[in-house]
Amino acid sequence: MNLSDRINGFVNLGEEFNLVLEGRAKTQGGTKLVELLPDLFFRNGWYSEKNVRHRLQVIAGGLKKELLEQWLSGYSFPVSMEPKNVGVILAGNIPLVGFDDFRCVLISGNIFSGKIPKDDKFLLPLVAAILIEIEPRFESQIVFIEDQFRGVDAIIATGSTNSSRYFEHYFSRYPHVIRGNRNGVAVLTGTETKQDLALLGEDIFRYFGLGCRSVTKLFVPKDYNFNEFFECIFNWGEEVLNNNKYMNNYDYHKTLYLLSSIPLLDNNFILLKEDKALSSPPGVVFYEYYDSMAALSKKMDADTSHIQCVISASDELLGALPFGQSQHTTASDYADGVDVIKFLVSLNERE
Repeated sequence: MNLSDRINGFVNLGEEFNLVLEGRAKTQGGTKLVELLPDLFFRNGWYSEKNVRHRLQVIAGGLKKELLEQWLSGYSFPVSMEPKNVGVILAGNIPLVGFDDFRCVLISGNIFSGKIPKDDKFLLPLVAAILIEIEPRFESQIVFIEDQFRGVDAIIATGSTNSSRYFEHYFSRYPHVIRGNRNGVAVLTGTETKQDLALLGEDIFRYFGLGCRSVTKLFVPKDYNFNEFFECIFNWGEEVLNNNKYMNNYDYHKTLYLLSSIPLLDNNFILLKEDKALSSPPGVVFYEYYDSMAALSKKMDADTSHIQCVISASDELLGALPFGQSQHTTASDYADGVDVIKFLVSLNERE
């Protein structure tokens, strides 16, 4: 396949996702996905049907032909290349979190050897089956493995901060992209509208706060009043209160903090805890006061290796995303800021 063929395959995959969301898939795999959507929750308690649908919708929105061509126009792909076998260790924290690496490896003309996590053994293989139905030539470029990688030329791995250290050591002899733990942060000024704060709920609660782009930390000015914040996120209560895994985390950490006499702000489904750390557990959001935007910007620059995205309406924060947009990524929003396509193209240049 040439690049145009590969692009068309993913464009058609996006169209099939839209049909799946409407309940009228054309492919056998798409029909299986329609049937699987209501049952995924019973296989993985974090994968609510609403969140899986949201993820499919976001992915489909990025698989428009003009968007893919614009994204890839900035790269120089070899006219003739030997496909490299790229081993990809996938995370399972949110539905289809590994799709971006899947797309990058395949659309660059390489071979995807994916090691899927036990928490998400169903979605990506089914998506791969749909893609192969749409474009059968992809079949020779997609492999899923359960044990060790064999014969790989490069590695892309995503994990926790601890596992990323292990990956760095174990795969040091291969060209690699290794990602650790990152989170989203939000910077509030106290001038936000109610709509802004309601949209911030999307950044906090979508995927139950488990995504690397989920907001787990709030920076707020001195004497910030959280009452309006609690009022504006109230509608998310129904979503999370009905999820046992989320509420078990909420109850556990609430008990733990109270036994340690740690002050909390609580609305019965989210705990706000003053803490300088960036990454909070499910059911908890950390907050920290700041004195000036200049000082805060300097602090965040020092923590940039742990911050995936910044959400704010402040004009003083360059590159900040609008409220509600943390999970609405484009193809060029590479995790950890590492250009995966550039890395993949360079594999042929290393010879």
